[in-house]
Amino acid sequence: MIDKSRKHLSRKELIDQMVNIIAAIKRTHPVRVAIDGVDAAGKTTLANELVDPLEKLGRDVIRVSIDEFHNPRTIRYQRGKDSPEGYFFDSYAYDALKESLLIPLGPDGSLQYRTSIFDFHTDSIVYSPKHHAGPNAILIFDGVFLLRSELVNYWDFSAFLDVAFDVAVERASQRDQFLFGSAQDVKERYWKRYIPGQKLYLKTCRPERHADIIIDNKDPLKPCIIRSFRP
Repeated sequence: MIDKSRKHLSRKELIDQMVNIIAAIKRTHPVRVAIDGVDAAGKTTLANELVDPLEKLGRDVIRVSIDEFHNPRTIRYQRGKDSPEGYFFDSYAYDALKESLLIPLGPDGSLQYRTSIFDFHTDSIVYSPKHHAGPNAILIFDGVFLLRSELVNYWDFSAFLDVAFDVAVERASQRDQFLFGSAQDVKERYWKRYIPGQKLYLKTCRPERHADIIIDNKDPLKPCIIRSFRP
């Protein structure tokens, strides 16, 4: 299915459509949903907005972010703090993510999963307790680089949020000052490391080819479905 009209939706209409699509997916294991997109595209906000309406349908929702699966700083910055390649290749522990969460919730999985293995604020390993998922559970997982080759086959549904880089940087300059300092410091970091890293991801992994739905999220209050392969 392709939406050629690019009609703008209200926020509620978008959430309702996505909830209906996700709830209708039939699997013999928990449904694993990826909310992908560039930095500051609105992934976390969208993922959080899906939780309550899915729970109201009687589904158990497991809410996790890629931030819980960072690599240690020594690995993340081994190519330099401004390295785009370091951002794309070294930021996250994908094997641990698969072994702790995606495989247990997948076909013939144990249903015993963890939601976190690392605290990047303290740069320390912190294993969350193991939980048991019911077969009707839904994993809502947000983060960058989720449709890369190491992960793309582990999702049952994926959304990609499309936002221009200048819009993303402007949002980040307000959001990430507690991490990097002033708004100008944030912008410099993004244009040196994060945006080139995202360009590398878009070029090598082509997430728009893999996502089940692509959403223009430039204006979060008036999102637009660019393309959907789901009814």
